[in-house]
Amino acid sequence: MGHKNKVYNNVLDLIGNTPLIKLNKITAPFSGKYFAKLEASNPGHSSKDRIALYIIDQAEKQGLLKPGDTIVETTSGNTGFSLAMVSIVKGYKCILAVSSKSSPDKIDMLRTMGAEVHICPAHVAADDPKSYYEVAKRLHEETPGSIYINQYFNDLNVDAHYHSTGPEIWNQTEGKITHLVACSGTGGTISGTAKYLKEQNPDIKILGVDAYGSVLKKYHETREFDKAEIYPYRIEGLGKNLIPTATEFDLIDEFIKVTDEESALTAREIAKTEGLFVGYTSGAAIQAIKQLNDDNTFDENDVIVVIFPDHGSRYMSKIYSDKWMNDQGFLDSFKVEEKEDVKIT
Repeated sequence: MGHKNKVYNNVLDLIGNTPLIKLNKITAPFSGKYFAKLEASNPGHSSKDRIALYIIDQAEKQGLLKPGDTIVETTSGNTGFSLAMVSIVKGYKCILAVSSKSSPDKIDMLRTMGAEVHICPAHVAADDPKSYYEVAKRLHEETPGSIYINQYFNDLNVDAHYHSTGPEIWNQTEGKITHLVACSGTGGTISGTAKYLKEQNPDIKILGVDAYGSVLKKYHETREFDKAEIYPYRIEGLGKNLIPTATEFDLIDEFIKVTDEESALTAREIAKTEGLFVGYTSGAAIQAIKQLNDDNTFDENDVIVVIFPDHGSRYMSKIYSDKWMNDQGFLDSFKVEEKEDVKIT
């Protein structure tokens, strides 16, 4: 890795070059070798550090940003944190339109990182004036000297992963990767990584993970945007109620849909089996691998890389809270352990 003995100029120098870690226990029953790309080891604890730095660097190169300007974006939390972090180091203001689905922890984190946060209702149509897409557009229009990142429709989102995540995985597996399993939200991670990997070896299979309540899988199979597929779901950063142009559907071989409940329970299982404290979408990705193994997708010679997009600390009030899990009906046997009174003498 080369990280060990080096001194860095600032926190942004730590972005990228994340470790690839062999999965042992959770994948023991399955055919193939499994490796997790641990994006939580980025300094902002998610893969979104890559796009935040790349997009802002490109905007600077094109002369779109000057010191003291403002960066505006829509986010469910992680992109916002990364943008806020990059903005602090580079000297920009940061305004974020955030979905109300984001946990209070995430919103507090964004404010701690100096961002101005506008909370928008989650379950409204994308073109509703109250949606975080429309609020971000309005804030951009009302703020002189601002740029709107627009990750859902920004090709730079794809380029960031084409130039970093893809080559890293190819090099770390010494070109032996046979399958990539990645969650799809904006589609930047899966598309950019897939584009690079398929250029190296067109036989590599790209398996996207989608949520029930989202339109991506059906659109991939039929090229039809079906509003009837849309309903509220709990998982953050996975699936969409619109078709993001940052998703290159032709590069994806198949989509697998996973449920909120199984993804949450599987995230907890990753912590208990591998000692990796990861976010909700990492649970979704391993849940997809379980379902793919039920269909005998992999054989013993396959090398499967799964992207773990972020860190579990972002979900303390959600999937790692027994109360939240029980409120969702995700824990069948919710037990409050009797705590003995501690007497201080």
